[in-house]
Amino acid sequence: MNLTVSLRGTRDVQDKYQIFRLTGLMDAFSEGTFRKVVSNYIEKGPKHIILDLSQIDFVDSSGLGALVQLVKKAQQSDGTLQIVSNPRVTQTVKLVRLETFLSLQPSVEDAIKNI
Repeated sequence: MNLTVSLRGTRDVQDKYQIFRLTGLMDAFSEGTFRKVVSNYIEKGPKHIILDLSQIDFVDSSGLGALVQLVKKAQQSDGTLQIVSNPRVTQTVKLVRLETFLSLQPSVEDAIKNI
């Protein structure tokens, strides 16, 4: 799944959840397309979403804004959205004190256990 030149990913669908494994940059350039694509998949289901951002190189404020909007959309659909993080992503998220709201997880396996 090529979201933009700077952001790519794959989607893996299971019975109760779907995992998006993303690589590249989550920035102002990729944010709009990323948000639309994942938002559409939240509507189609399954409603529990895991975003694996462990291979993401950079997240800026627009990327964080998209993540917040997607969490709210998942919650409105009676689902959840969890984020598998890496040190760069975690540092950015902690700067704006969103680590609890964004449900940061150390691994995909940990996120699956929380569903």
